[in-house]
Amino acid sequence: MPQFPAVRPRRLRATPALRRLAQQHRLDPAQLILPMFVREGATEPLPISSMPGVVQHSLDSMRAEIARAAAAGIGGVMLFGVPEHKDAIGSGATDPDGILNVATRAAVAEAGDAIVVQTDLCLDEFTDHGHCGVLDAAGRVDNDASLARYRDMGLAQAEAGSQVLGLSGMMDGQVGEVRSALDAAGHPDTVLLGYAAKYASAFFGPFREAVQSSLVGDRRTYQLDPANRREGLREVLLDVEEGADVVMVKPAMSYLDVLADAAAVSPVPVWAYQVSGEYAMIEAAAANGWIDRERAIDEALVSIRRAGADAIMTYWAVEAAERWNRA
Repeated sequence: MPQFPAVRPRRLRATPALRRLAQQHRLDPAQLILPMFVREGATEPLPISSMPGVVQHSLDSMRAEIARAAAAGIGGVMLFGVPEHKDAIGSGATDPDGILNVATRAAVAEAGDAIVVQTDLCLDEFTDHGHCGVLDAAGRVDNDASLARYRDMGLAQAEAGSQVLGLSGMMDGQVGEVRSALDAAGHPDTVLLGYAAKYASAFFGPFREAVQSSLVGDRRTYQLDPANRREGLREVLLDVEEGADVVMVKPAMSYLDVLADAAAVSPVPVWAYQVSGEYAMIEAAAANGWIDRERAIDEALVSIRRAGADAIMTYWAVEAAERWNRA
């Protein structure tokens, strides 16, 4: 009789070389995207207190960080604008001289073909009420009026040179509306990233500081209920049907089930956003000596890859890539 136990999975864990050979998922710098905040009028990078190591960039510091990102071999950068002035319709989002469009032109010139320059297509950074769309007379977010603003915002970003537009506003029909506007205006090659399954999450908190959000209230009438798994997949399939080239699940770590659902059926790439609160929690725990920081970062990232993400937006993109390149 064979000696018990006959099956010994530990054999493949016995040495570093065996573990490396048997590893099922790997992390590569090209799979990472760095979110970047660019502040209008800034002359130097300004630290964000709730996100240690992350800053609001000036145009000059943004250029330097893009050069560093390209040298590290990451896949791309996602730009967010932090304007000096806001109004009810987010006029700065469509102004060619608004901070996000100015930053996009500068980023494209700096990046060349080395990395993909992407832009956040949402009004929340630019509205004085902080919502991701325009409001009706009763103070509710008006879905269809917001789509008209998204069309204009998409055109402004494409004309500034953005290669990927990140439609993060969670308005019904946003992908189809922006796609039709771009195609009609001669931008058929601009890629649309649909933030399809974006949840009304508590983990967005530090981001609000990063973009100096003016939000009063919450976004539960348009972002998804954290309790709803099937609804996330439904939103993914709707964005694909409307013409999304890539779909997003956001946040990442608390929604790995939704991410796995999307990856199992999506015919287009599926990305995930490791959001500000996820970043801040690991940084805070590491600062207190409660966890091994670098191991925790890599474990968190590989969990997102394991669940099915083809690429990950993460504030650790450049740091992690540089470390992996040295290994």
